[in-house]
Amino acid sequence: MKKYFSERYDELVPYVPGEQPQDRSYVKLNTNESPFPPSSSVTEAVRLESQKLNLYSDPESLELRKQFAAVFGVDKDEVIMVNGSDEVLNFAFMAFADEKRPLAFPDITYGFYPVFAKLNRIPYTEIPVKDDLSIDVNDYIGIYKTVVIANPNAPTGLFLSLDSIEKIVASNPNNVVIVDEAYIDFGGQSAISLIRKYDNLLVTGTFSKSRSMAGARLGFGIANKELIGNLNTIRYSTNPYNVNRMTSAAGIAALRDNDYYMDNCKTIIANRAWTTDALSALGFEVLDSKANFVFARTDKLSGEQLYLNLKENGVLVRHFKLDRIKDYNRITIGTLDQMKTLIEKTKLILEGK
Repeated sequence: MKKYFSERYDELVPYVPGEQPQDRSYVKLNTNESPFPPSSSVTEAVRLESQKLNLYSDPESLELRKQFAAVFGVDKDEVIMVNGSDEVLNFAFMAFADEKRPLAFPDITYGFYPVFAKLNRIPYTEIPVKDDLSIDVNDYIGIYKTVVIANPNAPTGLFLSLDSIEKIVASNPNNVVIVDEAYIDFGGQSAISLIRKYDNLLVTGTFSKSRSMAGARLGFGIANKELIGNLNTIRYSTNPYNVNRMTSAAGIAALRDNDYYMDNCKTIIANRAWTTDALSALGFEVLDSKANFVFARTDKLSGEQLYLNLKENGVLVRHFKLDRIKDYNRITIGTLDQMKTLIEKTKLILEGK
């Protein structure tokens, strides 16, 4: 009831997650989930750990951090494990941004950034992307604000080179630069290698996309030990048992099976190339994505109408109503069979059938 709701949040507009309709079976290409199941060892690890649900999880996620550090080539104390990467982003906004250190991020990017900023009452600037929807690195050089860059960006899939990221980090030494790498395993180059060179860099990521664990909610942050210590101050002040026992066990098993997941990423990259070619052949403009989705539009139909027609035909994609991108749809890359269904249904729609 509004009479009980704090006035601090009167103007807060919550993030809208991708739809999860239950009315029928869909080819689900709208929320950037992996089309592949977790490895069998993940399933078994969850089964075994479920027998210990009477006990709290390890608040330090020590074994998970050790396994993570071994795979990613960092120290365990340079890692924080969290309940989905959204949690570490929220922690980072709380820890590293305020009235004296306002936020800056692109106007076309992950929709949670302005929500977290408003939730935490942090001033922010949305910097317009270029006409081709790419980020202009020069807009962030020496900006003296807490910078947030999704790389590859969402929903465009466009990628900034490591050199460009380094220029942004190096030119803002008194502010933290947050690089959100939720989609980095699908063709981009990670900025993790820079964390020991720059003490103001935080790299965040997730197990939701490339490691088939969207339903488990596991994310991470990588930075120097001092920044991780700051984030843990926030974590221990909100929810120290933030990673549950089954998710932690699943994460450890997934990291041990890393080759399985990286092979799946290669398959998705190949399916992305196939889909890009197929959509281009139908007259679509498709941006050069380095994520597990493509961003596409056609002059033959509005973005909203295509989205609605595909939904009627049992295929879900994601449409955004923002003026600058309302002509586009974001299409998750699934199995090759799923992508063939997408193309078949799109052809019929364009033919008016």
